[in-house]
Amino acid sequence: MGVLPVPAEVRAILLDIEGTTTPIAFVQETLFPYIKDNVKEYLRAHWEEEECQRDVGLLRKQAQEDSCLDGAVPIPLESGSGEEELERVIQAVVDNVHWQMSLDRKTTALKQLQGHMWRAAYATGHVKGEIFEDVVPAIRKWREAGMKVYIYSSGSVEAQKLLFGYSTEGDILELFDGHFDTKIGPKVESESYRRIAASIGCATNNILFLTDVPREANAAEEADTHVAVVIRPGNAGLTDDEKSYYSLISSFTELFLPSST
Repeated sequence: MGVLPVPAEVRAILLDIEGTTTPIAFVQETLFPYIKDNVKEYLRAHWEEEECQRDVGLLRKQAQEDSCLDGAVPIPLESGSGEEELERVIQAVVDNVHWQMSLDRKTTALKQLQGHMWRAAYATGHVKGEIFEDVVPAIRKWREAGMKVYIYSSGSVEAQKLLFGYSTEGDILELFDGHFDTKIGPKVESESYRRIAASIGCATNNILFLTDVPREANAAEEADTHVAVVIRPGNAGLTDDEKSYYSLISSFTELFLPSST
């Protein structure tokens, strides 16, 4: 690692979040435990609200699709209005959420509920998004050089905006030109990167994708997107083959833009 020249045709930088802009520990030790510890209380408090009912409906639909999976947790419909019945349904939703999270599922249904829960946590100051210290100065420099900057994360767009809107660096949403989540497609499928390129109006080889996950890097590369794998404290280790094959950086400051000369 050292200085990594950015190819001259690159016009946009696409950023992963977990392990790239943000420590994995923040997601694993702060965000996810918050959901597990508070989901039942959140559902009880917001159950009658339209947004919460949409979230539950989406989770119920996902549960039906997952019914053939080992250990899947069904979410029954409410058949009455009694308190005991309500608690039974809420507990089923809680159990389903815990089951999905135990498998590190990336379903839109799960991410949507998580996003709404995190919104409340950020707004009340219970959570602040952690950002690596090199991220904001580097992005400002990229933008000054005329580069567009986008986020692509498994977390919902809303969750992304909360993390950067209530971050340890303040509200830094102005640094990003757009956000993508799994609604555009899974991060391990090359077609997702083609859709992103079409959405932002450029060719796939006009994009540089930064991620800590080789499978995502491989999918992007298959779509003719430039990639670099980010090495951060706490990230999963790479194999020797991965280290020798991919361009690696440990800080955003290691990217060298030709246009900045």
